[in-house]
Amino acid sequence: MHKEAAIREPLILGKKTYHDITVDVCRVVEDRAPKMWYVLFTIACIIGLYGIGCILYLIGTGIGTWGLNKTIGWAWDITNFVWWVGIGHAGTLISAVLLLFKQRWRMAINRSAEAMTIFAVFMAGMFPMIHMGRIWMAYWVFPIPNQFGSLWVNFNSPLLWDVFAISTYLSVSVVFWYIGLIPDFATLRDRVKKPIAKKMYSILSFGWSGRAKHWNRFELVSLVLAGLATPLVFSVHSIVSMDFATSLVPGWHSTIFPPYFVAGAVFSGFAMVQTLLLIMRKAMRLEAYITRQHVGYMNIVIIVTGGIVAVAYATEYFMGWYSGVQYESYTYMSYGSATGRYYWAFWALILCNIAIPGLLWFKKIRTSFVWAWLISIVINIGMWFERFDIIVLCLHHDYLPSSWIMFYPSAIDIGVFLGTIGLFSVFFLLFTRYFPVLALNEVKSIMKVSGEYYKNLPDDHHDEAHGSDNNNSNNH
Repeated sequence: MHKEAAIREPLILGKKTYHDITVDVCRVVEDRAPKMWYVLFTIACIIGLYGIGCILYLIGTGIGTWGLNKTIGWAWDITNFVWWVGIGHAGTLISAVLLLFKQRWRMAINRSAEAMTIFAVFMAGMFPMIHMGRIWMAYWVFPIPNQFGSLWVNFNSPLLWDVFAISTYLSVSVVFWYIGLIPDFATLRDRVKKPIAKKMYSILSFGWSGRAKHWNRFELVSLVLAGLATPLVFSVHSIVSMDFATSLVPGWHSTIFPPYFVAGAVFSGFAMVQTLLLIMRKAMRLEAYITRQHVGYMNIVIIVTGGIVAVAYATEYFMGWYSGVQYESYTYMSYGSATGRYYWAFWALILCNIAIPGLLWFKKIRTSFVWAWLISIVINIGMWFERFDIIVLCLHHDYLPSSWIMFYPSAIDIGVFLGTIGLFSVFFLLFTRYFPVLALNEVKSIMKVSGEYYKNLPDDHHDEAHGSDNNNSNNH
């Protein structure tokens, strides 16, 4: 019997039915979590608590506990802020842009990517507030009414653009994420046995019944939100880059920053999605749904955005030389180069963002789970160094040689950063435990076109299988 040509590799492996997808995704929520989850959660809690301790000590003592000096008022903290905002980019990109382009491979990874976005933005938002030195005055960055006194002077600062851009981005991302969860909350509501859990999922599902009217509105709202979120993907990191580009600091005053930052954000964001998904795939036993195809497609995005970032690096150095401005030339060609005092940070950047990701051009490495995971970690390290290099190298030598001092992070600097990684991991692990980690209803929608079992089924058996699966899903 003639079989359908498998032009594309399947996105759902094995002989999975609609009911199997529901069971596999809901298993972690309904039953006990795997042992690996408890191990990871314990480690994340310990690191997170250590970070909270460092933050409390910092607030109680003052930001003098950081390694800041005369020339470097921005350092480790703003590096971490930009790094976390960048990581928050991939979620909305995967969900919104790939939804508009009708890419089926987004179905298995969009839910986790959206959650990652929200938690990463939470972590990013902490750093500007801590950096103020008086966290209880954080509300001053908002346009408070004149009854509080005259309008706060920082309202004219480019930093306020971040407040509006990131809060808008976070709001749309949360709504987009939550809307997508509603049908899956309804599935959990109908399956769980414990009364408290049943009540909780009942409230969260907003009375979803699965009628055609509900699905129609769901798809309409998803498209509208995707249309709103897509410009935000580009605006948020463009605005973060303007904090640098609108200054007159040599090395920052550059029109290349907005596209360069956006490409770098997508680059690091996809790398973090890869890191988290490959751990979750193993820990939650989701091998049938997060496949080599998904890893390969994400690595193609990483290759493209990594290429843009590499061209941006070359352009920066070319313009530093071509401009003929001695300060730009000094920044790029002297101490901010491969032989300067921060040479180790420069080479970490080149190695982690250009050399090692270049291995992804080879298909064997691009579709290997182990290699993809290791390279994704390397990219995240490299993108952190990129932000460190931009901030510290450009501020390190100002116009007064008497102010030139090397920046060294303190133990509190490092502790706060590690703490945010721990807290981020705690949030993400709680999400995987109590929320459906795959958009199970969306994954079901691609079963017929991308399921391995259906791709290899003879044509005249498709209708028969469809009927039996519908019966299965109705019975369960």
